[in-house]
Amino acid sequence: MLGGQLMFGHQDDQQTLNDQATALQMPHNDNDDTVISDGAQDNSGGTALNVSTQLNNPVPQQPAASTDDLLSIKQQALTQLSPIVNHLDQTPEEKFKTTMMMIQASDDQSLINEAYKAAQNISDEKQKAQALLDIVNEINYFTHQSQEN
Repeated sequence: MLGGQLMFGHQDDQQTLNDQATALQMPHNDNDDTVISDGAQDNSGGTALNVSTQLNNPVPQQPAASTDDLLSIKQQALTQLSPIVNHLDQTPEEKFKTTMMMIQASDDQSLINEAYKAAQNISDEKQKAQALLDIVNEINYFTHQSQEN
């Protein structure tokens, strides 16, 4: 718990951290060789930590990736995902949504037939109707796009 890490579902963790911080700030006892302060060595050879300092100074975040970097990662992930996507254990609805996501992320109209097949396996009529409408909209997008070019 030392180091300012709170676990989900543990509302009493903040109190535990406060108790530890208070204990770490206690003065040196003449009968004990342990001195607890920022960066000081305790008698076990470890480094003592100032919990309140760590709570107030979070680890700095890495700079955000550029748009080009993100698009490159996306393309690599899609390329790696395509041959193995069928290994996912998905319901027909999930398979349809995954295929549509891949179509929209990559503009790969060759996946339309796969999305259509997935839509055919959806048993809920309302979800199937929405899936078929989504396929029609994707086809409209691709055909309209090709007419503009």
